[in-house]
Amino acid sequence: MAVLSTSDRQELIDAALAAADAARPVTLRWFRAPELSAENKAVGGGAAGEGAGGAERAESFDPVTRADREAEAAIRALLRARRPEDAVRGEEFPDTAGRSGLTWVLDPIDGTRGYMSGTPTWGTLIALRDEGGPLFGLIDQPFTGERFLGGFGRAELLHAGGSRPLAVRPAPALEQATLFSTFPEIGTPAERAGFEALSSRVRLTRYGMDCYAYALLALGCIDLVVEAGLHAFDVQAPIAVIEAAGGIVTDWQGNPAHDGGRILAAASARLHEQALEILSRVI
Repeated sequence: MAVLSTSDRQELIDAALAAADAARPVTLRWFRAPELSAENKAVGGGAAGEGAGGAERAESFDPVTRADREAEAAIRALLRARRPEDAVRGEEFPDTAGRSGLTWVLDPIDGTRGYMSGTPTWGTLIALRDEGGPLFGLIDQPFTGERFLGGFGRAELLHAGGSRPLAVRPAPALEQATLFSTFPEIGTPAERAGFEALSSRVRLTRYGMDCYAYALLALGCIDLVVEAGLHAFDVQAPIAVIEAAGGIVTDWQGNPAHDGGRILAAASARLHEQALEILSRVI
Protein backbone atom coordinates (compact mmCIF):
# COMPACT_ATOMS: atom_id res chain seq x y z
CA MET A 1 0.00 0.00 0.00
CA ALA A 2 1.29 3.44 -0.92
CA VAL A 3 2.69 5.58 1.89
CA LEU A 4 1.79 9.19 1.19
CA SER A 5 2.67 12.34 3.09
CA THR A 6 0.21 15.15 3.69
CA SER A 7 1.78 17.12 0.86
CA ASP A 8 1.62 14.07 -1.43
CA ARG A 9 -2.07 13.69 -0.71
CA GLN A 10 -2.78 17.34 -1.39
CA GLU A 11 -0.88 17.15 -4.66
CA LEU A 12 -2.98 14.16 -5.70
CA ILE A 13 -6.24 15.87 -4.71
CA ASP A 14 -5.22 18.95 -6.68
CA ALA A 15 -4.43 16.78 -9.71
CA ALA A 16 -7.84 15.09 -9.49
CA LEU A 17 -9.63 18.42 -9.26
CA ALA A 18 -7.64 19.80 -12.18
CA ALA A 19 -8.44 16.70 -14.23
CA ALA A 20 -12.15 17.18 -13.58
CA ASP A 21 -11.80 20.84 -14.54
CA ALA A 22 -10.18 19.76 -17.82
CA ALA A 23 -13.11 17.48 -18.68
CA ARG A 24 -15.90 19.92 -17.83
CA PRO A 25 -15.77 22.22 -20.89
CA VAL A 26 -15.65 19.20 -23.18
CA THR A 27 -18.68 17.45 -21.70
CA LEU A 28 -20.65 20.69 -21.42
CA ARG A 29 -19.89 21.61 -25.02
CA TRP A 30 -21.62 18.50 -26.33
CA PHE A 31 -24.32 18.06 -23.69
CA ARG A 32 -27.76 18.57 -25.27
CA ALA A 33 -26.08 19.54 -28.55
CA PRO A 34 -28.30 18.49 -31.47
CA GLU A 35 -25.28 17.47 -33.56
CA LEU A 36 -24.05 14.94 -30.99
CA SER A 37 -24.17 11.38 -32.29
CA ALA A 38 -23.26 8.06 -30.71
CA GLU A 39 -21.56 4.92 -31.89
CA ASN A 40 -22.69 1.55 -30.58
CA LYS A 41 -19.76 -0.37 -29.06
CA ALA A 42 -22.00 -3.43 -28.68
CA VAL A 43 -22.39 -3.91 -32.44
CA GLY A 44 -21.23 -7.42 -33.20
CA GLY A 45 -21.77 -8.57 -29.62
CA GLY A 46 -20.07 -7.97 -26.32
CA ALA A 47 -21.14 -6.86 -22.91
CA ALA A 48 -22.37 -3.39 -22.15
CA GLY A 49 -19.69 -1.05 -20.92
CA GLU A 50 -21.59 0.98 -18.37
CA GLY A 51 -24.26 0.54 -15.77
CA ALA A 52 -26.15 -2.70 -15.19
CA GLY A 53 -24.50 -4.48 -18.04
CA GLY A 54 -26.51 -7.68 -18.18
CA ALA A 55 -29.84 -6.18 -19.18
CA GLU A 56 -30.87 -7.42 -22.61
CA ARG A 57 -32.02 -4.07 -23.99
CA ALA A 58 -29.01 -2.25 -22.56
CA GLU A 59 -26.59 -4.91 -23.77
CA SER A 60 -27.54 -4.35 -27.41
CA PHE A 61 -26.80 -0.62 -27.16
CA ASP A 62 -23.55 0.45 -25.51
CA PRO A 63 -23.02 4.01 -26.73
CA VAL A 64 -19.88 6.10 -26.95
CA THR A 65 -19.73 9.68 -28.19
CA ARG A 66 -16.97 12.07 -29.20
CA ALA A 67 -17.57 13.75 -25.85
CA ASP A 68 -16.54 10.54 -24.03
CA ARG A 69 -13.32 10.29 -26.00
CA GLU A 70 -12.45 13.98 -25.97
CA ALA A 71 -13.08 14.27 -22.23
CA GLU A 72 -10.91 11.27 -21.42
CA ALA A 73 -8.18 12.61 -23.72
CA ALA A 74 -8.28 15.92 -21.83
CA ILE A 75 -7.99 14.16 -18.46
CA ARG A 76 -5.13 11.98 -19.68
CA ALA A 77 -3.24 14.99 -21.02
CA LEU A 78 -3.57 16.75 -17.67
CA LEU A 79 -2.39 13.69 -15.74
CA ARG A 80 0.44 13.09 -18.15
CA ALA A 81 1.71 16.59 -17.46
CA ARG A 82 1.20 16.57 -13.68
CA ARG A 83 1.60 12.89 -12.73
CA PRO A 84 3.76 11.21 -15.39
CA GLU A 85 4.86 8.38 -13.07
CA ASP A 86 1.31 7.19 -12.39
CA ALA A 87 -0.55 4.53 -14.35
CA VAL A 88 -3.86 5.36 -16.03
CA ARG A 89 -6.80 3.08 -16.72
CA GLY A 90 -9.77 4.51 -18.60
CA GLU A 91 -12.84 3.34 -20.46
CA GLU A 92 -12.07 4.73 -23.89
CA PHE A 93 -8.31 4.28 -24.42
CA PRO A 94 -5.70 1.59 -23.65
CA ASP A 95 -4.12 1.44 -20.21
CA THR A 96 -0.94 3.41 -19.59
CA ALA A 97 1.68 1.80 -17.36
CA GLY A 98 3.30 3.67 -14.46
CA ARG A 99 6.08 3.37 -11.90
CA SER A 100 4.65 5.05 -8.81
CA GLY A 101 2.37 2.25 -7.61
CA LEU A 102 -0.64 4.55 -8.12
CA THR A 103 -3.28 4.21 -10.83
CA TRP A 104 -5.86 6.73 -12.01
CA VAL A 105 -9.14 5.06 -12.98
CA LEU A 106 -11.29 7.14 -15.32
CA ASP A 107 -14.78 7.14 -16.72
CA PRO A 108 -15.11 10.41 -18.66
CA ILE A 109 -18.89 10.14 -18.92
CA ASP A 110 -20.51 7.57 -16.69
CA GLY A 111 -24.07 7.38 -17.95
CA THR A 112 -23.61 8.04 -21.67
CA ARG A 113 -27.20 6.95 -22.32
CA GLY A 114 -28.41 9.66 -19.96
CA TYR A 115 -25.92 12.16 -21.40
CA MET A 116 -27.11 11.68 -24.95
CA SER A 117 -30.74 11.83 -23.75
CA GLY A 118 -30.25 15.20 -22.03
CA THR A 119 -30.68 14.09 -18.42
CA PRO A 120 -28.21 15.52 -15.85
CA THR A 121 -27.64 12.15 -14.16
CA TRP A 122 -24.29 11.38 -15.82
CA GLY A 123 -20.94 12.36 -14.40
CA THR A 124 -17.20 12.27 -14.81
CA LEU A 125 -15.58 9.70 -12.52
CA ILE A 126 -11.97 10.08 -11.47
CA ALA A 127 -10.42 7.73 -8.92
CA LEU A 128 -6.93 7.10 -7.59
CA ARG A 129 -6.03 3.65 -6.34
CA ASP A 130 -3.07 1.60 -5.18
CA GLU A 131 -2.81 -2.17 -4.95
CA GLY A 132 -5.19 -2.16 -2.00
CA GLY A 133 -8.04 -0.32 -3.71
CA PRO A 134 -9.41 3.21 -4.08
CA LEU A 135 -7.70 5.96 -2.09
CA PHE A 136 -9.56 8.97 -3.43
CA GLY A 137 -12.40 9.59 -5.85
CA LEU A 138 -14.68 12.23 -7.23
CA ILE A 139 -18.01 12.28 -9.02
CA ASP A 140 -18.31 15.46 -11.07
CA GLN A 141 -21.61 16.64 -12.53
CA PRO A 142 -20.66 19.61 -14.73
CA PHE A 143 -24.19 20.68 -15.73
CA THR A 144 -25.35 21.13 -12.14
CA GLY A 145 -21.89 22.28 -11.03
CA GLU A 146 -21.70 19.65 -8.30
CA ARG A 147 -18.51 17.81 -7.41
CA PHE A 148 -18.64 15.03 -4.82
CA LEU A 149 -15.28 13.95 -3.48
CA GLY A 150 -14.01 11.52 -0.89
CA GLY A 151 -10.75 10.17 0.45
CA PHE A 152 -7.57 11.34 2.17
CA GLY A 153 -9.65 12.55 5.10
CA ARG A 154 -12.12 14.52 2.98
CA ALA A 155 -15.78 13.89 2.22
CA GLU A 156 -17.47 16.92 0.74
CA LEU A 157 -19.66 18.40 -1.94
CA LEU A 158 -18.21 21.37 -3.81
CA HIS A 159 -20.91 23.54 -5.37
CA ALA A 160 -21.45 27.19 -6.26
CA GLY A 161 -18.14 28.26 -4.80
CA GLY A 162 -18.79 26.64 -1.43
CA SER A 163 -18.59 23.24 0.19
CA ARG A 164 -20.56 21.08 2.58
CA PRO A 165 -19.70 17.80 4.27
CA LEU A 166 -20.84 14.54 2.78
CA ALA A 167 -22.34 12.02 5.18
CA VAL A 168 -24.72 9.12 4.69
CA ARG A 169 -27.98 9.50 6.53
CA PRO A 170 -28.99 7.34 9.48
CA ALA A 171 -30.34 4.38 7.57
CA PRO A 172 -33.91 3.28 8.26
CA ALA A 173 -35.13 -0.29 8.45
CA LEU A 174 -35.08 -2.07 5.10
CA GLU A 175 -38.84 -1.65 4.74
CA GLN A 176 -38.44 2.14 4.89
CA ALA A 177 -35.38 2.38 2.62
CA THR A 178 -35.00 4.02 -0.79
CA LEU A 179 -33.21 1.90 -3.41
CA PHE A 180 -31.72 3.13 -6.69
CA SER A 181 -30.48 1.23 -9.74
CA THR A 182 -29.70 2.12 -13.33
CA PHE A 183 -31.99 -0.37 -15.08
CA PRO A 184 -35.06 -2.30 -13.92
CA GLU A 185 -33.79 -5.15 -16.15
CA ILE A 186 -30.72 -5.57 -13.98
CA GLY A 187 -28.19 -8.23 -14.91
CA THR A 188 -28.81 -11.88 -15.68
CA PRO A 189 -32.16 -13.53 -14.93
CA ALA A 190 -30.77 -14.76 -11.59
CA GLU A 191 -29.39 -11.32 -10.72
CA ARG A 192 -32.67 -9.73 -11.70
CA ALA A 193 -34.57 -12.10 -9.44
CA GLY A 194 -32.28 -11.18 -6.54
CA PHE A 195 -32.74 -7.49 -7.20
CA GLU A 196 -36.50 -7.85 -7.46
CA ALA A 197 -36.58 -9.74 -4.17
CA LEU A 198 -34.77 -6.84 -2.51
CA SER A 199 -36.86 -4.22 -4.31
CA SER A 200 -40.05 -5.87 -3.05
CA ARG A 201 -38.87 -5.26 0.53
CA VAL A 202 -38.04 -1.55 0.36
CA ARG A 203 -40.38 1.43 0.43
CA LEU A 204 -39.25 3.07 -2.82
CA THR A 205 -37.25 1.96 -5.87
CA ARG A 206 -36.06 4.42 -8.51
CA TYR A 207 -34.15 3.93 -11.76
CA GLY A 208 -31.93 5.66 -14.30
CA MET A 209 -29.61 7.75 -12.14
CA ASP A 210 -26.26 6.25 -13.20
CA CYS A 211 -23.36 7.51 -11.04
CA TYR A 212 -25.53 10.26 -9.58
CA ALA A 213 -27.24 7.62 -7.44
CA TYR A 214 -23.97 6.96 -5.60
CA ALA A 215 -23.52 10.68 -5.08
CA LEU A 216 -27.01 10.92 -3.58
CA LEU A 217 -26.23 8.07 -1.20
CA ALA A 218 -23.08 9.89 -0.03
CA LEU A 219 -25.10 13.09 0.31
CA GLY A 220 -27.57 11.40 2.65
CA CYS A 221 -30.60 11.41 0.31
CA ILE A 222 -31.05 7.69 -0.34
CA ASP A 223 -30.13 4.41 1.35
CA LEU A 224 -29.15 1.73 -1.18
CA VAL A 225 -27.71 1.38 -4.68
CA VAL A 226 -27.67 -2.05 -6.32
CA GLU A 227 -26.28 -2.88 -9.76
CA ALA A 228 -24.64 -5.71 -11.73
CA GLY A 229 -22.25 -6.02 -14.64
CA LEU A 230 -20.13 -2.98 -13.79
CA HIS A 231 -16.47 -2.37 -14.60
CA ALA A 232 -13.70 -0.99 -12.41
CA PHE A 233 -14.00 2.47 -13.95
CA ASP A 234 -17.72 2.52 -13.06
CA VAL A 235 -17.18 1.96 -9.35
CA GLN A 236 -13.75 3.05 -8.13
CA ALA A 237 -14.69 6.71 -7.64
CA PRO A 238 -18.12 5.99 -6.12
CA ILE A 239 -16.54 3.53 -3.68
CA ALA A 240 -14.08 6.15 -2.46
CA VAL A 241 -16.76 8.83 -2.12
CA ILE A 242 -19.31 6.63 -0.34
CA GLU A 243 -16.81 5.09 2.07
CA ALA A 244 -15.46 8.55 2.95
CA ALA A 245 -19.05 9.60 3.69
CA GLY A 246 -19.53 6.64 6.08
CA GLY A 247 -21.22 4.15 3.77
CA ILE A 248 -20.35 0.62 2.69
CA VAL A 249 -19.75 -0.77 -0.82
CA THR A 250 -19.19 -4.48 -1.55
CA ASP A 251 -20.20 -7.09 -4.08
CA TRP A 252 -23.27 -9.25 -3.48
CA GLN A 253 -21.25 -11.67 -1.36
CA GLY A 254 -19.82 -8.99 0.91
CA ASN A 255 -16.41 -8.97 -0.78
CA PRO A 256 -14.47 -5.96 -2.12
CA ALA A 257 -16.01 -4.60 -5.31
CA HIS A 258 -13.03 -2.64 -6.63
CA ASP A 259 -13.05 -4.43 -9.96
CA GLY A 260 -16.77 -4.04 -10.59
CA GLY A 261 -19.30 -6.80 -11.07
CA ARG A 262 -22.29 -6.93 -8.74
CA ILE A 263 -22.45 -3.83 -6.55
CA LEU A 264 -24.22 -3.21 -3.25
CA ALA A 265 -23.80 0.25 -1.72
CA ALA A 266 -25.50 0.93 1.60
CA ALA A 267 -25.76 3.77 4.08
CA SER A 268 -25.22 1.60 7.17
CA ALA A 269 -23.81 -1.74 8.26
CA ARG A 270 -27.24 -2.94 9.35
CA LEU A 271 -28.91 -2.04 6.07
CA HIS A 272 -26.02 -3.58 4.16
CA GLU A 273 -26.42 -6.78 6.15
CA GLN A 274 -30.15 -6.95 5.45
CA ALA A 275 -29.72 -6.34 1.72
CA LEU A 276 -26.80 -8.75 1.53
CA GLU A 277 -28.86 -11.51 3.11
CA ILE A 278 -31.20 -11.31 0.10
CA LEU A 279 -28.69 -10.67 -2.68
CA SER A 280 -26.13 -13.25 -1.54
CA ARG A 281 -28.53 -16.05 -2.49
CA VAL A 282 -27.89 -15.30 -6.16
CA ILE A 283 -25.51 -17.87 -7.68
